[in-house]
Amino acid sequence: MNNGSPAQPPAPQHPQAGSVPNSPSFPPNPSGDGSAPYDPDAPKYFFQEKYAPLNVKGNFLTLCACPKNVELGEWLAHQIVEQYRLLHGMLQVIQDINTVTGLPICNEATCPTMSAGRLTYTWLVDGRAAKISAPKFINRVEKWIVSKIHDPVMFPTDKVTGMPETFAIHEAGGTNPSSPGMNAPGEEWIGKSSGFPQTFYKDCQGIMKQMFRCYAHLYHAHWLNPFWHINKHDILNMCFVHFVTVAKYYKLVSDKEMEPMQPLIDLFIKQQRIPSEALAGGHWGQPSSS
Repeated sequence: MNNGSPAQPPAPQHPQAGSVPNSPSFPPNPSGDGSAPYDPDAPKYFFQEKYAPLNVKGNFLTLCACPKNVELGEWLAHQIVEQYRLLHGMLQVIQDINTVTGLPICNEATCPTMSAGRLTYTWLVDGRAAKISAPKFINRVEKWIVSKIHDPVMFPTDKVTGMPETFAIHEAGGTNPSSPGMNAPGEEWIGKSSGFPQTFYKDCQGIMKQMFRCYAHLYHAHWLNPFWHINKHDILNMCFVHFVTVAKYYKLVSDKEMEPMQPLIDLFIKQQRIPSEALAGGHWGQPSSS
């Protein structure tokens, strides 16, 4: 998928830092200084299979499925912290100061909005949706996620006693599969036995949604520079596949929200990198026949 823009693919297949494709949308920039503004119509190389390597064996299901002896709320909290750790590592790549410009690769000039293609994400400012630059958006997302993770109400650290050791969501009567984390007042919810609040699952969905938006920006605005230039696009892919597997397995990010990255997700599904169990909703979905 390249939005119809005539372009030669990046070369060589495993480029040295600074190599750039010849493209009207990405003018030659041998220094790779990242000073060119983001072009939403630039070729989407990351949607092409030959530029979507994933050098791992098997899939990430073994890392995302909740062990039988672990309470689901505790496991989801672990997953959220781990996914943020991986995303933070990728965000640091675009936040490092460039020695040529004295600015981060993702800055106010290159990324005046938090965009993924022609889609622009907004942030609530004084109760109203506002367009802010990508670096400001990402900074606010990271601070917000860290504040959630360190909130003792949302992520309690004290062990709750006198409660059942485990809680299987499919055993809770009246659970709505489309909203697996919330039941009627007085009923069970994910993490109740470990002291997590009734809003915990919804909070996890909110965190994962914002993390997905960061990944969407990383790909659409920065896949070529810097990830392709420094040969870290494969690491970005591994982090993203892991993220999508967890998101789909626990229904934490909606299909609608994932649309900006759907062509790449489809590629990884085709490659069987994202397992059918995750696509079926994992913990709450019906097992796939494939």
